Amino acid sequence: MLKRYLLILTALFFTSHCFAQDTLEVKRKLAGNVTEIFKVLAKDVNIRQGLFRAVYKKDHVVAIGNYENDKKVSLWKFYDPKGTVMQTYDYSTGRLFYEAPEDTTSHLRYLADKFLKEGDKVTKPIKVGGRYYGYLPYLNLFTLPKEYAYINRNALAARVELLVSPGGRLADYKVTVIDGDSGQPFRTINMNIKLPDPADLVFIPATLNGEPIACRIIIQCVVTNAGHLAFE
Repeated sequence: MLKRYLLILTALFFTSHCFAQDTLEVKRKLAGNVTEIFKVLAKDVNIRQGLFRAVYKKDHVVAIGNYENDKKVSLWKFYDPKGTVMQTYDYSTGRLFYEAPEDTTSHLRYLADKFLKEGDKVTKPIKVGGRYYGYLPYLNLFTLPKEYAYINRNALAARVELLVSPGGRLADYKVTVIDGDSGQPFRTINMNIKLPDPADLVFIPATLNGEPIACRIIIQCVVTNAGHLAFE
């Protein structure tokens, strides 16, 4: 019996060792202060497998969950840079378990493309990934045009505007560069909505009295030294 146990333990050891050799760890910058850490299959580095983390300034997790064969599965948790839970979402069932309450300190504002009457019940659009991590791709995809290179970045601000359709699809994406002192816009740039990650086109749509409606999401930003955007 002891010999049998030893054989089982030996088999388990070698199996675990083989699985460990089947994946490679990847670290990738998502934004200035956020690094994504995940594993890919050694035989196909385009397929993510296992634990995924996104870390803010090397010590605060802002997203954590698992991949199976390059698909997000089971429960994921999303945080803000201070460690507050912003959202929990189950990718296997497509169920939103928790969305953190939003108040006037939020960086996001919402404009429903409908006339609202007293007594109407309205829900906002929701991006899976939460109000911090989920919106980083839209901020990071923008690069300040070269003609503004001479302007002190500290004197600039920006406003991101996303239009989400009643079907929960990104229909428009624009960035307005603003003079930080006067508040006057320099230029509005229409961004390409053919985004690198198709998941960034998908939202849970806003609703009016239970019916999906179009809604605009406005994000106030600052311009980083690299010419990208960051939350104020």
